[in-house]
Amino acid sequence: MGITSHVVDGIAEVVMDNPPVNALTVAGWFELADVIRRAGDDQAVRAVVLRAEGRGFNAGVDIKEMQATEGFTALVGANRGCYAAFAAVYECAVPVIAAVNGYCLGGGIGLVGNADIIVAADDATFGLPEVDRGALGAATHLARLVPQHKMRAMVFTAESATAQELHHFGSIHQVVPVEELRAAAFAIARNIAAKSGIVIRAAKESLNGIDPVDVKRSYRFEQGFTFELNLTGVSDVARDAFVEKREADFDGR
Repeated sequence: MGITSHVVDGIAEVVMDNPPVNALTVAGWFELADVIRRAGDDQAVRAVVLRAEGRGFNAGVDIKEMQATEGFTALVGANRGCYAAFAAVYECAVPVIAAVNGYCLGGGIGLVGNADIIVAADDATFGLPEVDRGALGAATHLARLVPQHKMRAMVFTAESATAQELHHFGSIHQVVPVEELRAAAFAIARNIAAKSGIVIRAAKESLNGIDPVDVKRSYRFEQGFTFELNLTGVSDVARDAFVEKREADFDGR
């Protein structure tokens, strides 16, 4: 349960297992960031496979924890935790291969969008329900997965895209049956691990250096609007409705 990691033959496998839906608590996001950074800092590691157990890859932040916490402590914690975890994937000194099953929502998009290679099960779907939750964020990372106008449509409508669509766009490397997902991710990781670790680490750093968008700064800009929305009160309306499994009444706002 939680976040686990082990290293075999130069490949670090990081697994999220937080039933029922793999939504991570504030502590869970920081733990994930720490595990991924430690994997990259291990000179014996040449690739990281990030995957999940259960019905889906990641359902984002734990909204129930947020609504059960007084004040803005959980909101600030979740924002900082997501920022740390997304940055850990992006800045990991070796390539991160995301193996995505089932749903990949909200914070899951941040992880996958910052990964180096994506393998998905044929049942995988990708989406940002943030607008329906009174929040914003991870459009920075979704824009790395789909074209601009598709990204905008997905943000405004909160509708998801399939693994097959993302494979068509070129952002997903491979789509496989769910029972073959882990093996497919490890096949790629073994290919990378067989190469010079010095060269692979240099390649990762050089590719990050030529990125046209600073993903950390861009995501932080998005987060600012989430805090503004919370001050209006509309975010609590949306999150309470989600927790209570009903439609949100924004009263014209």
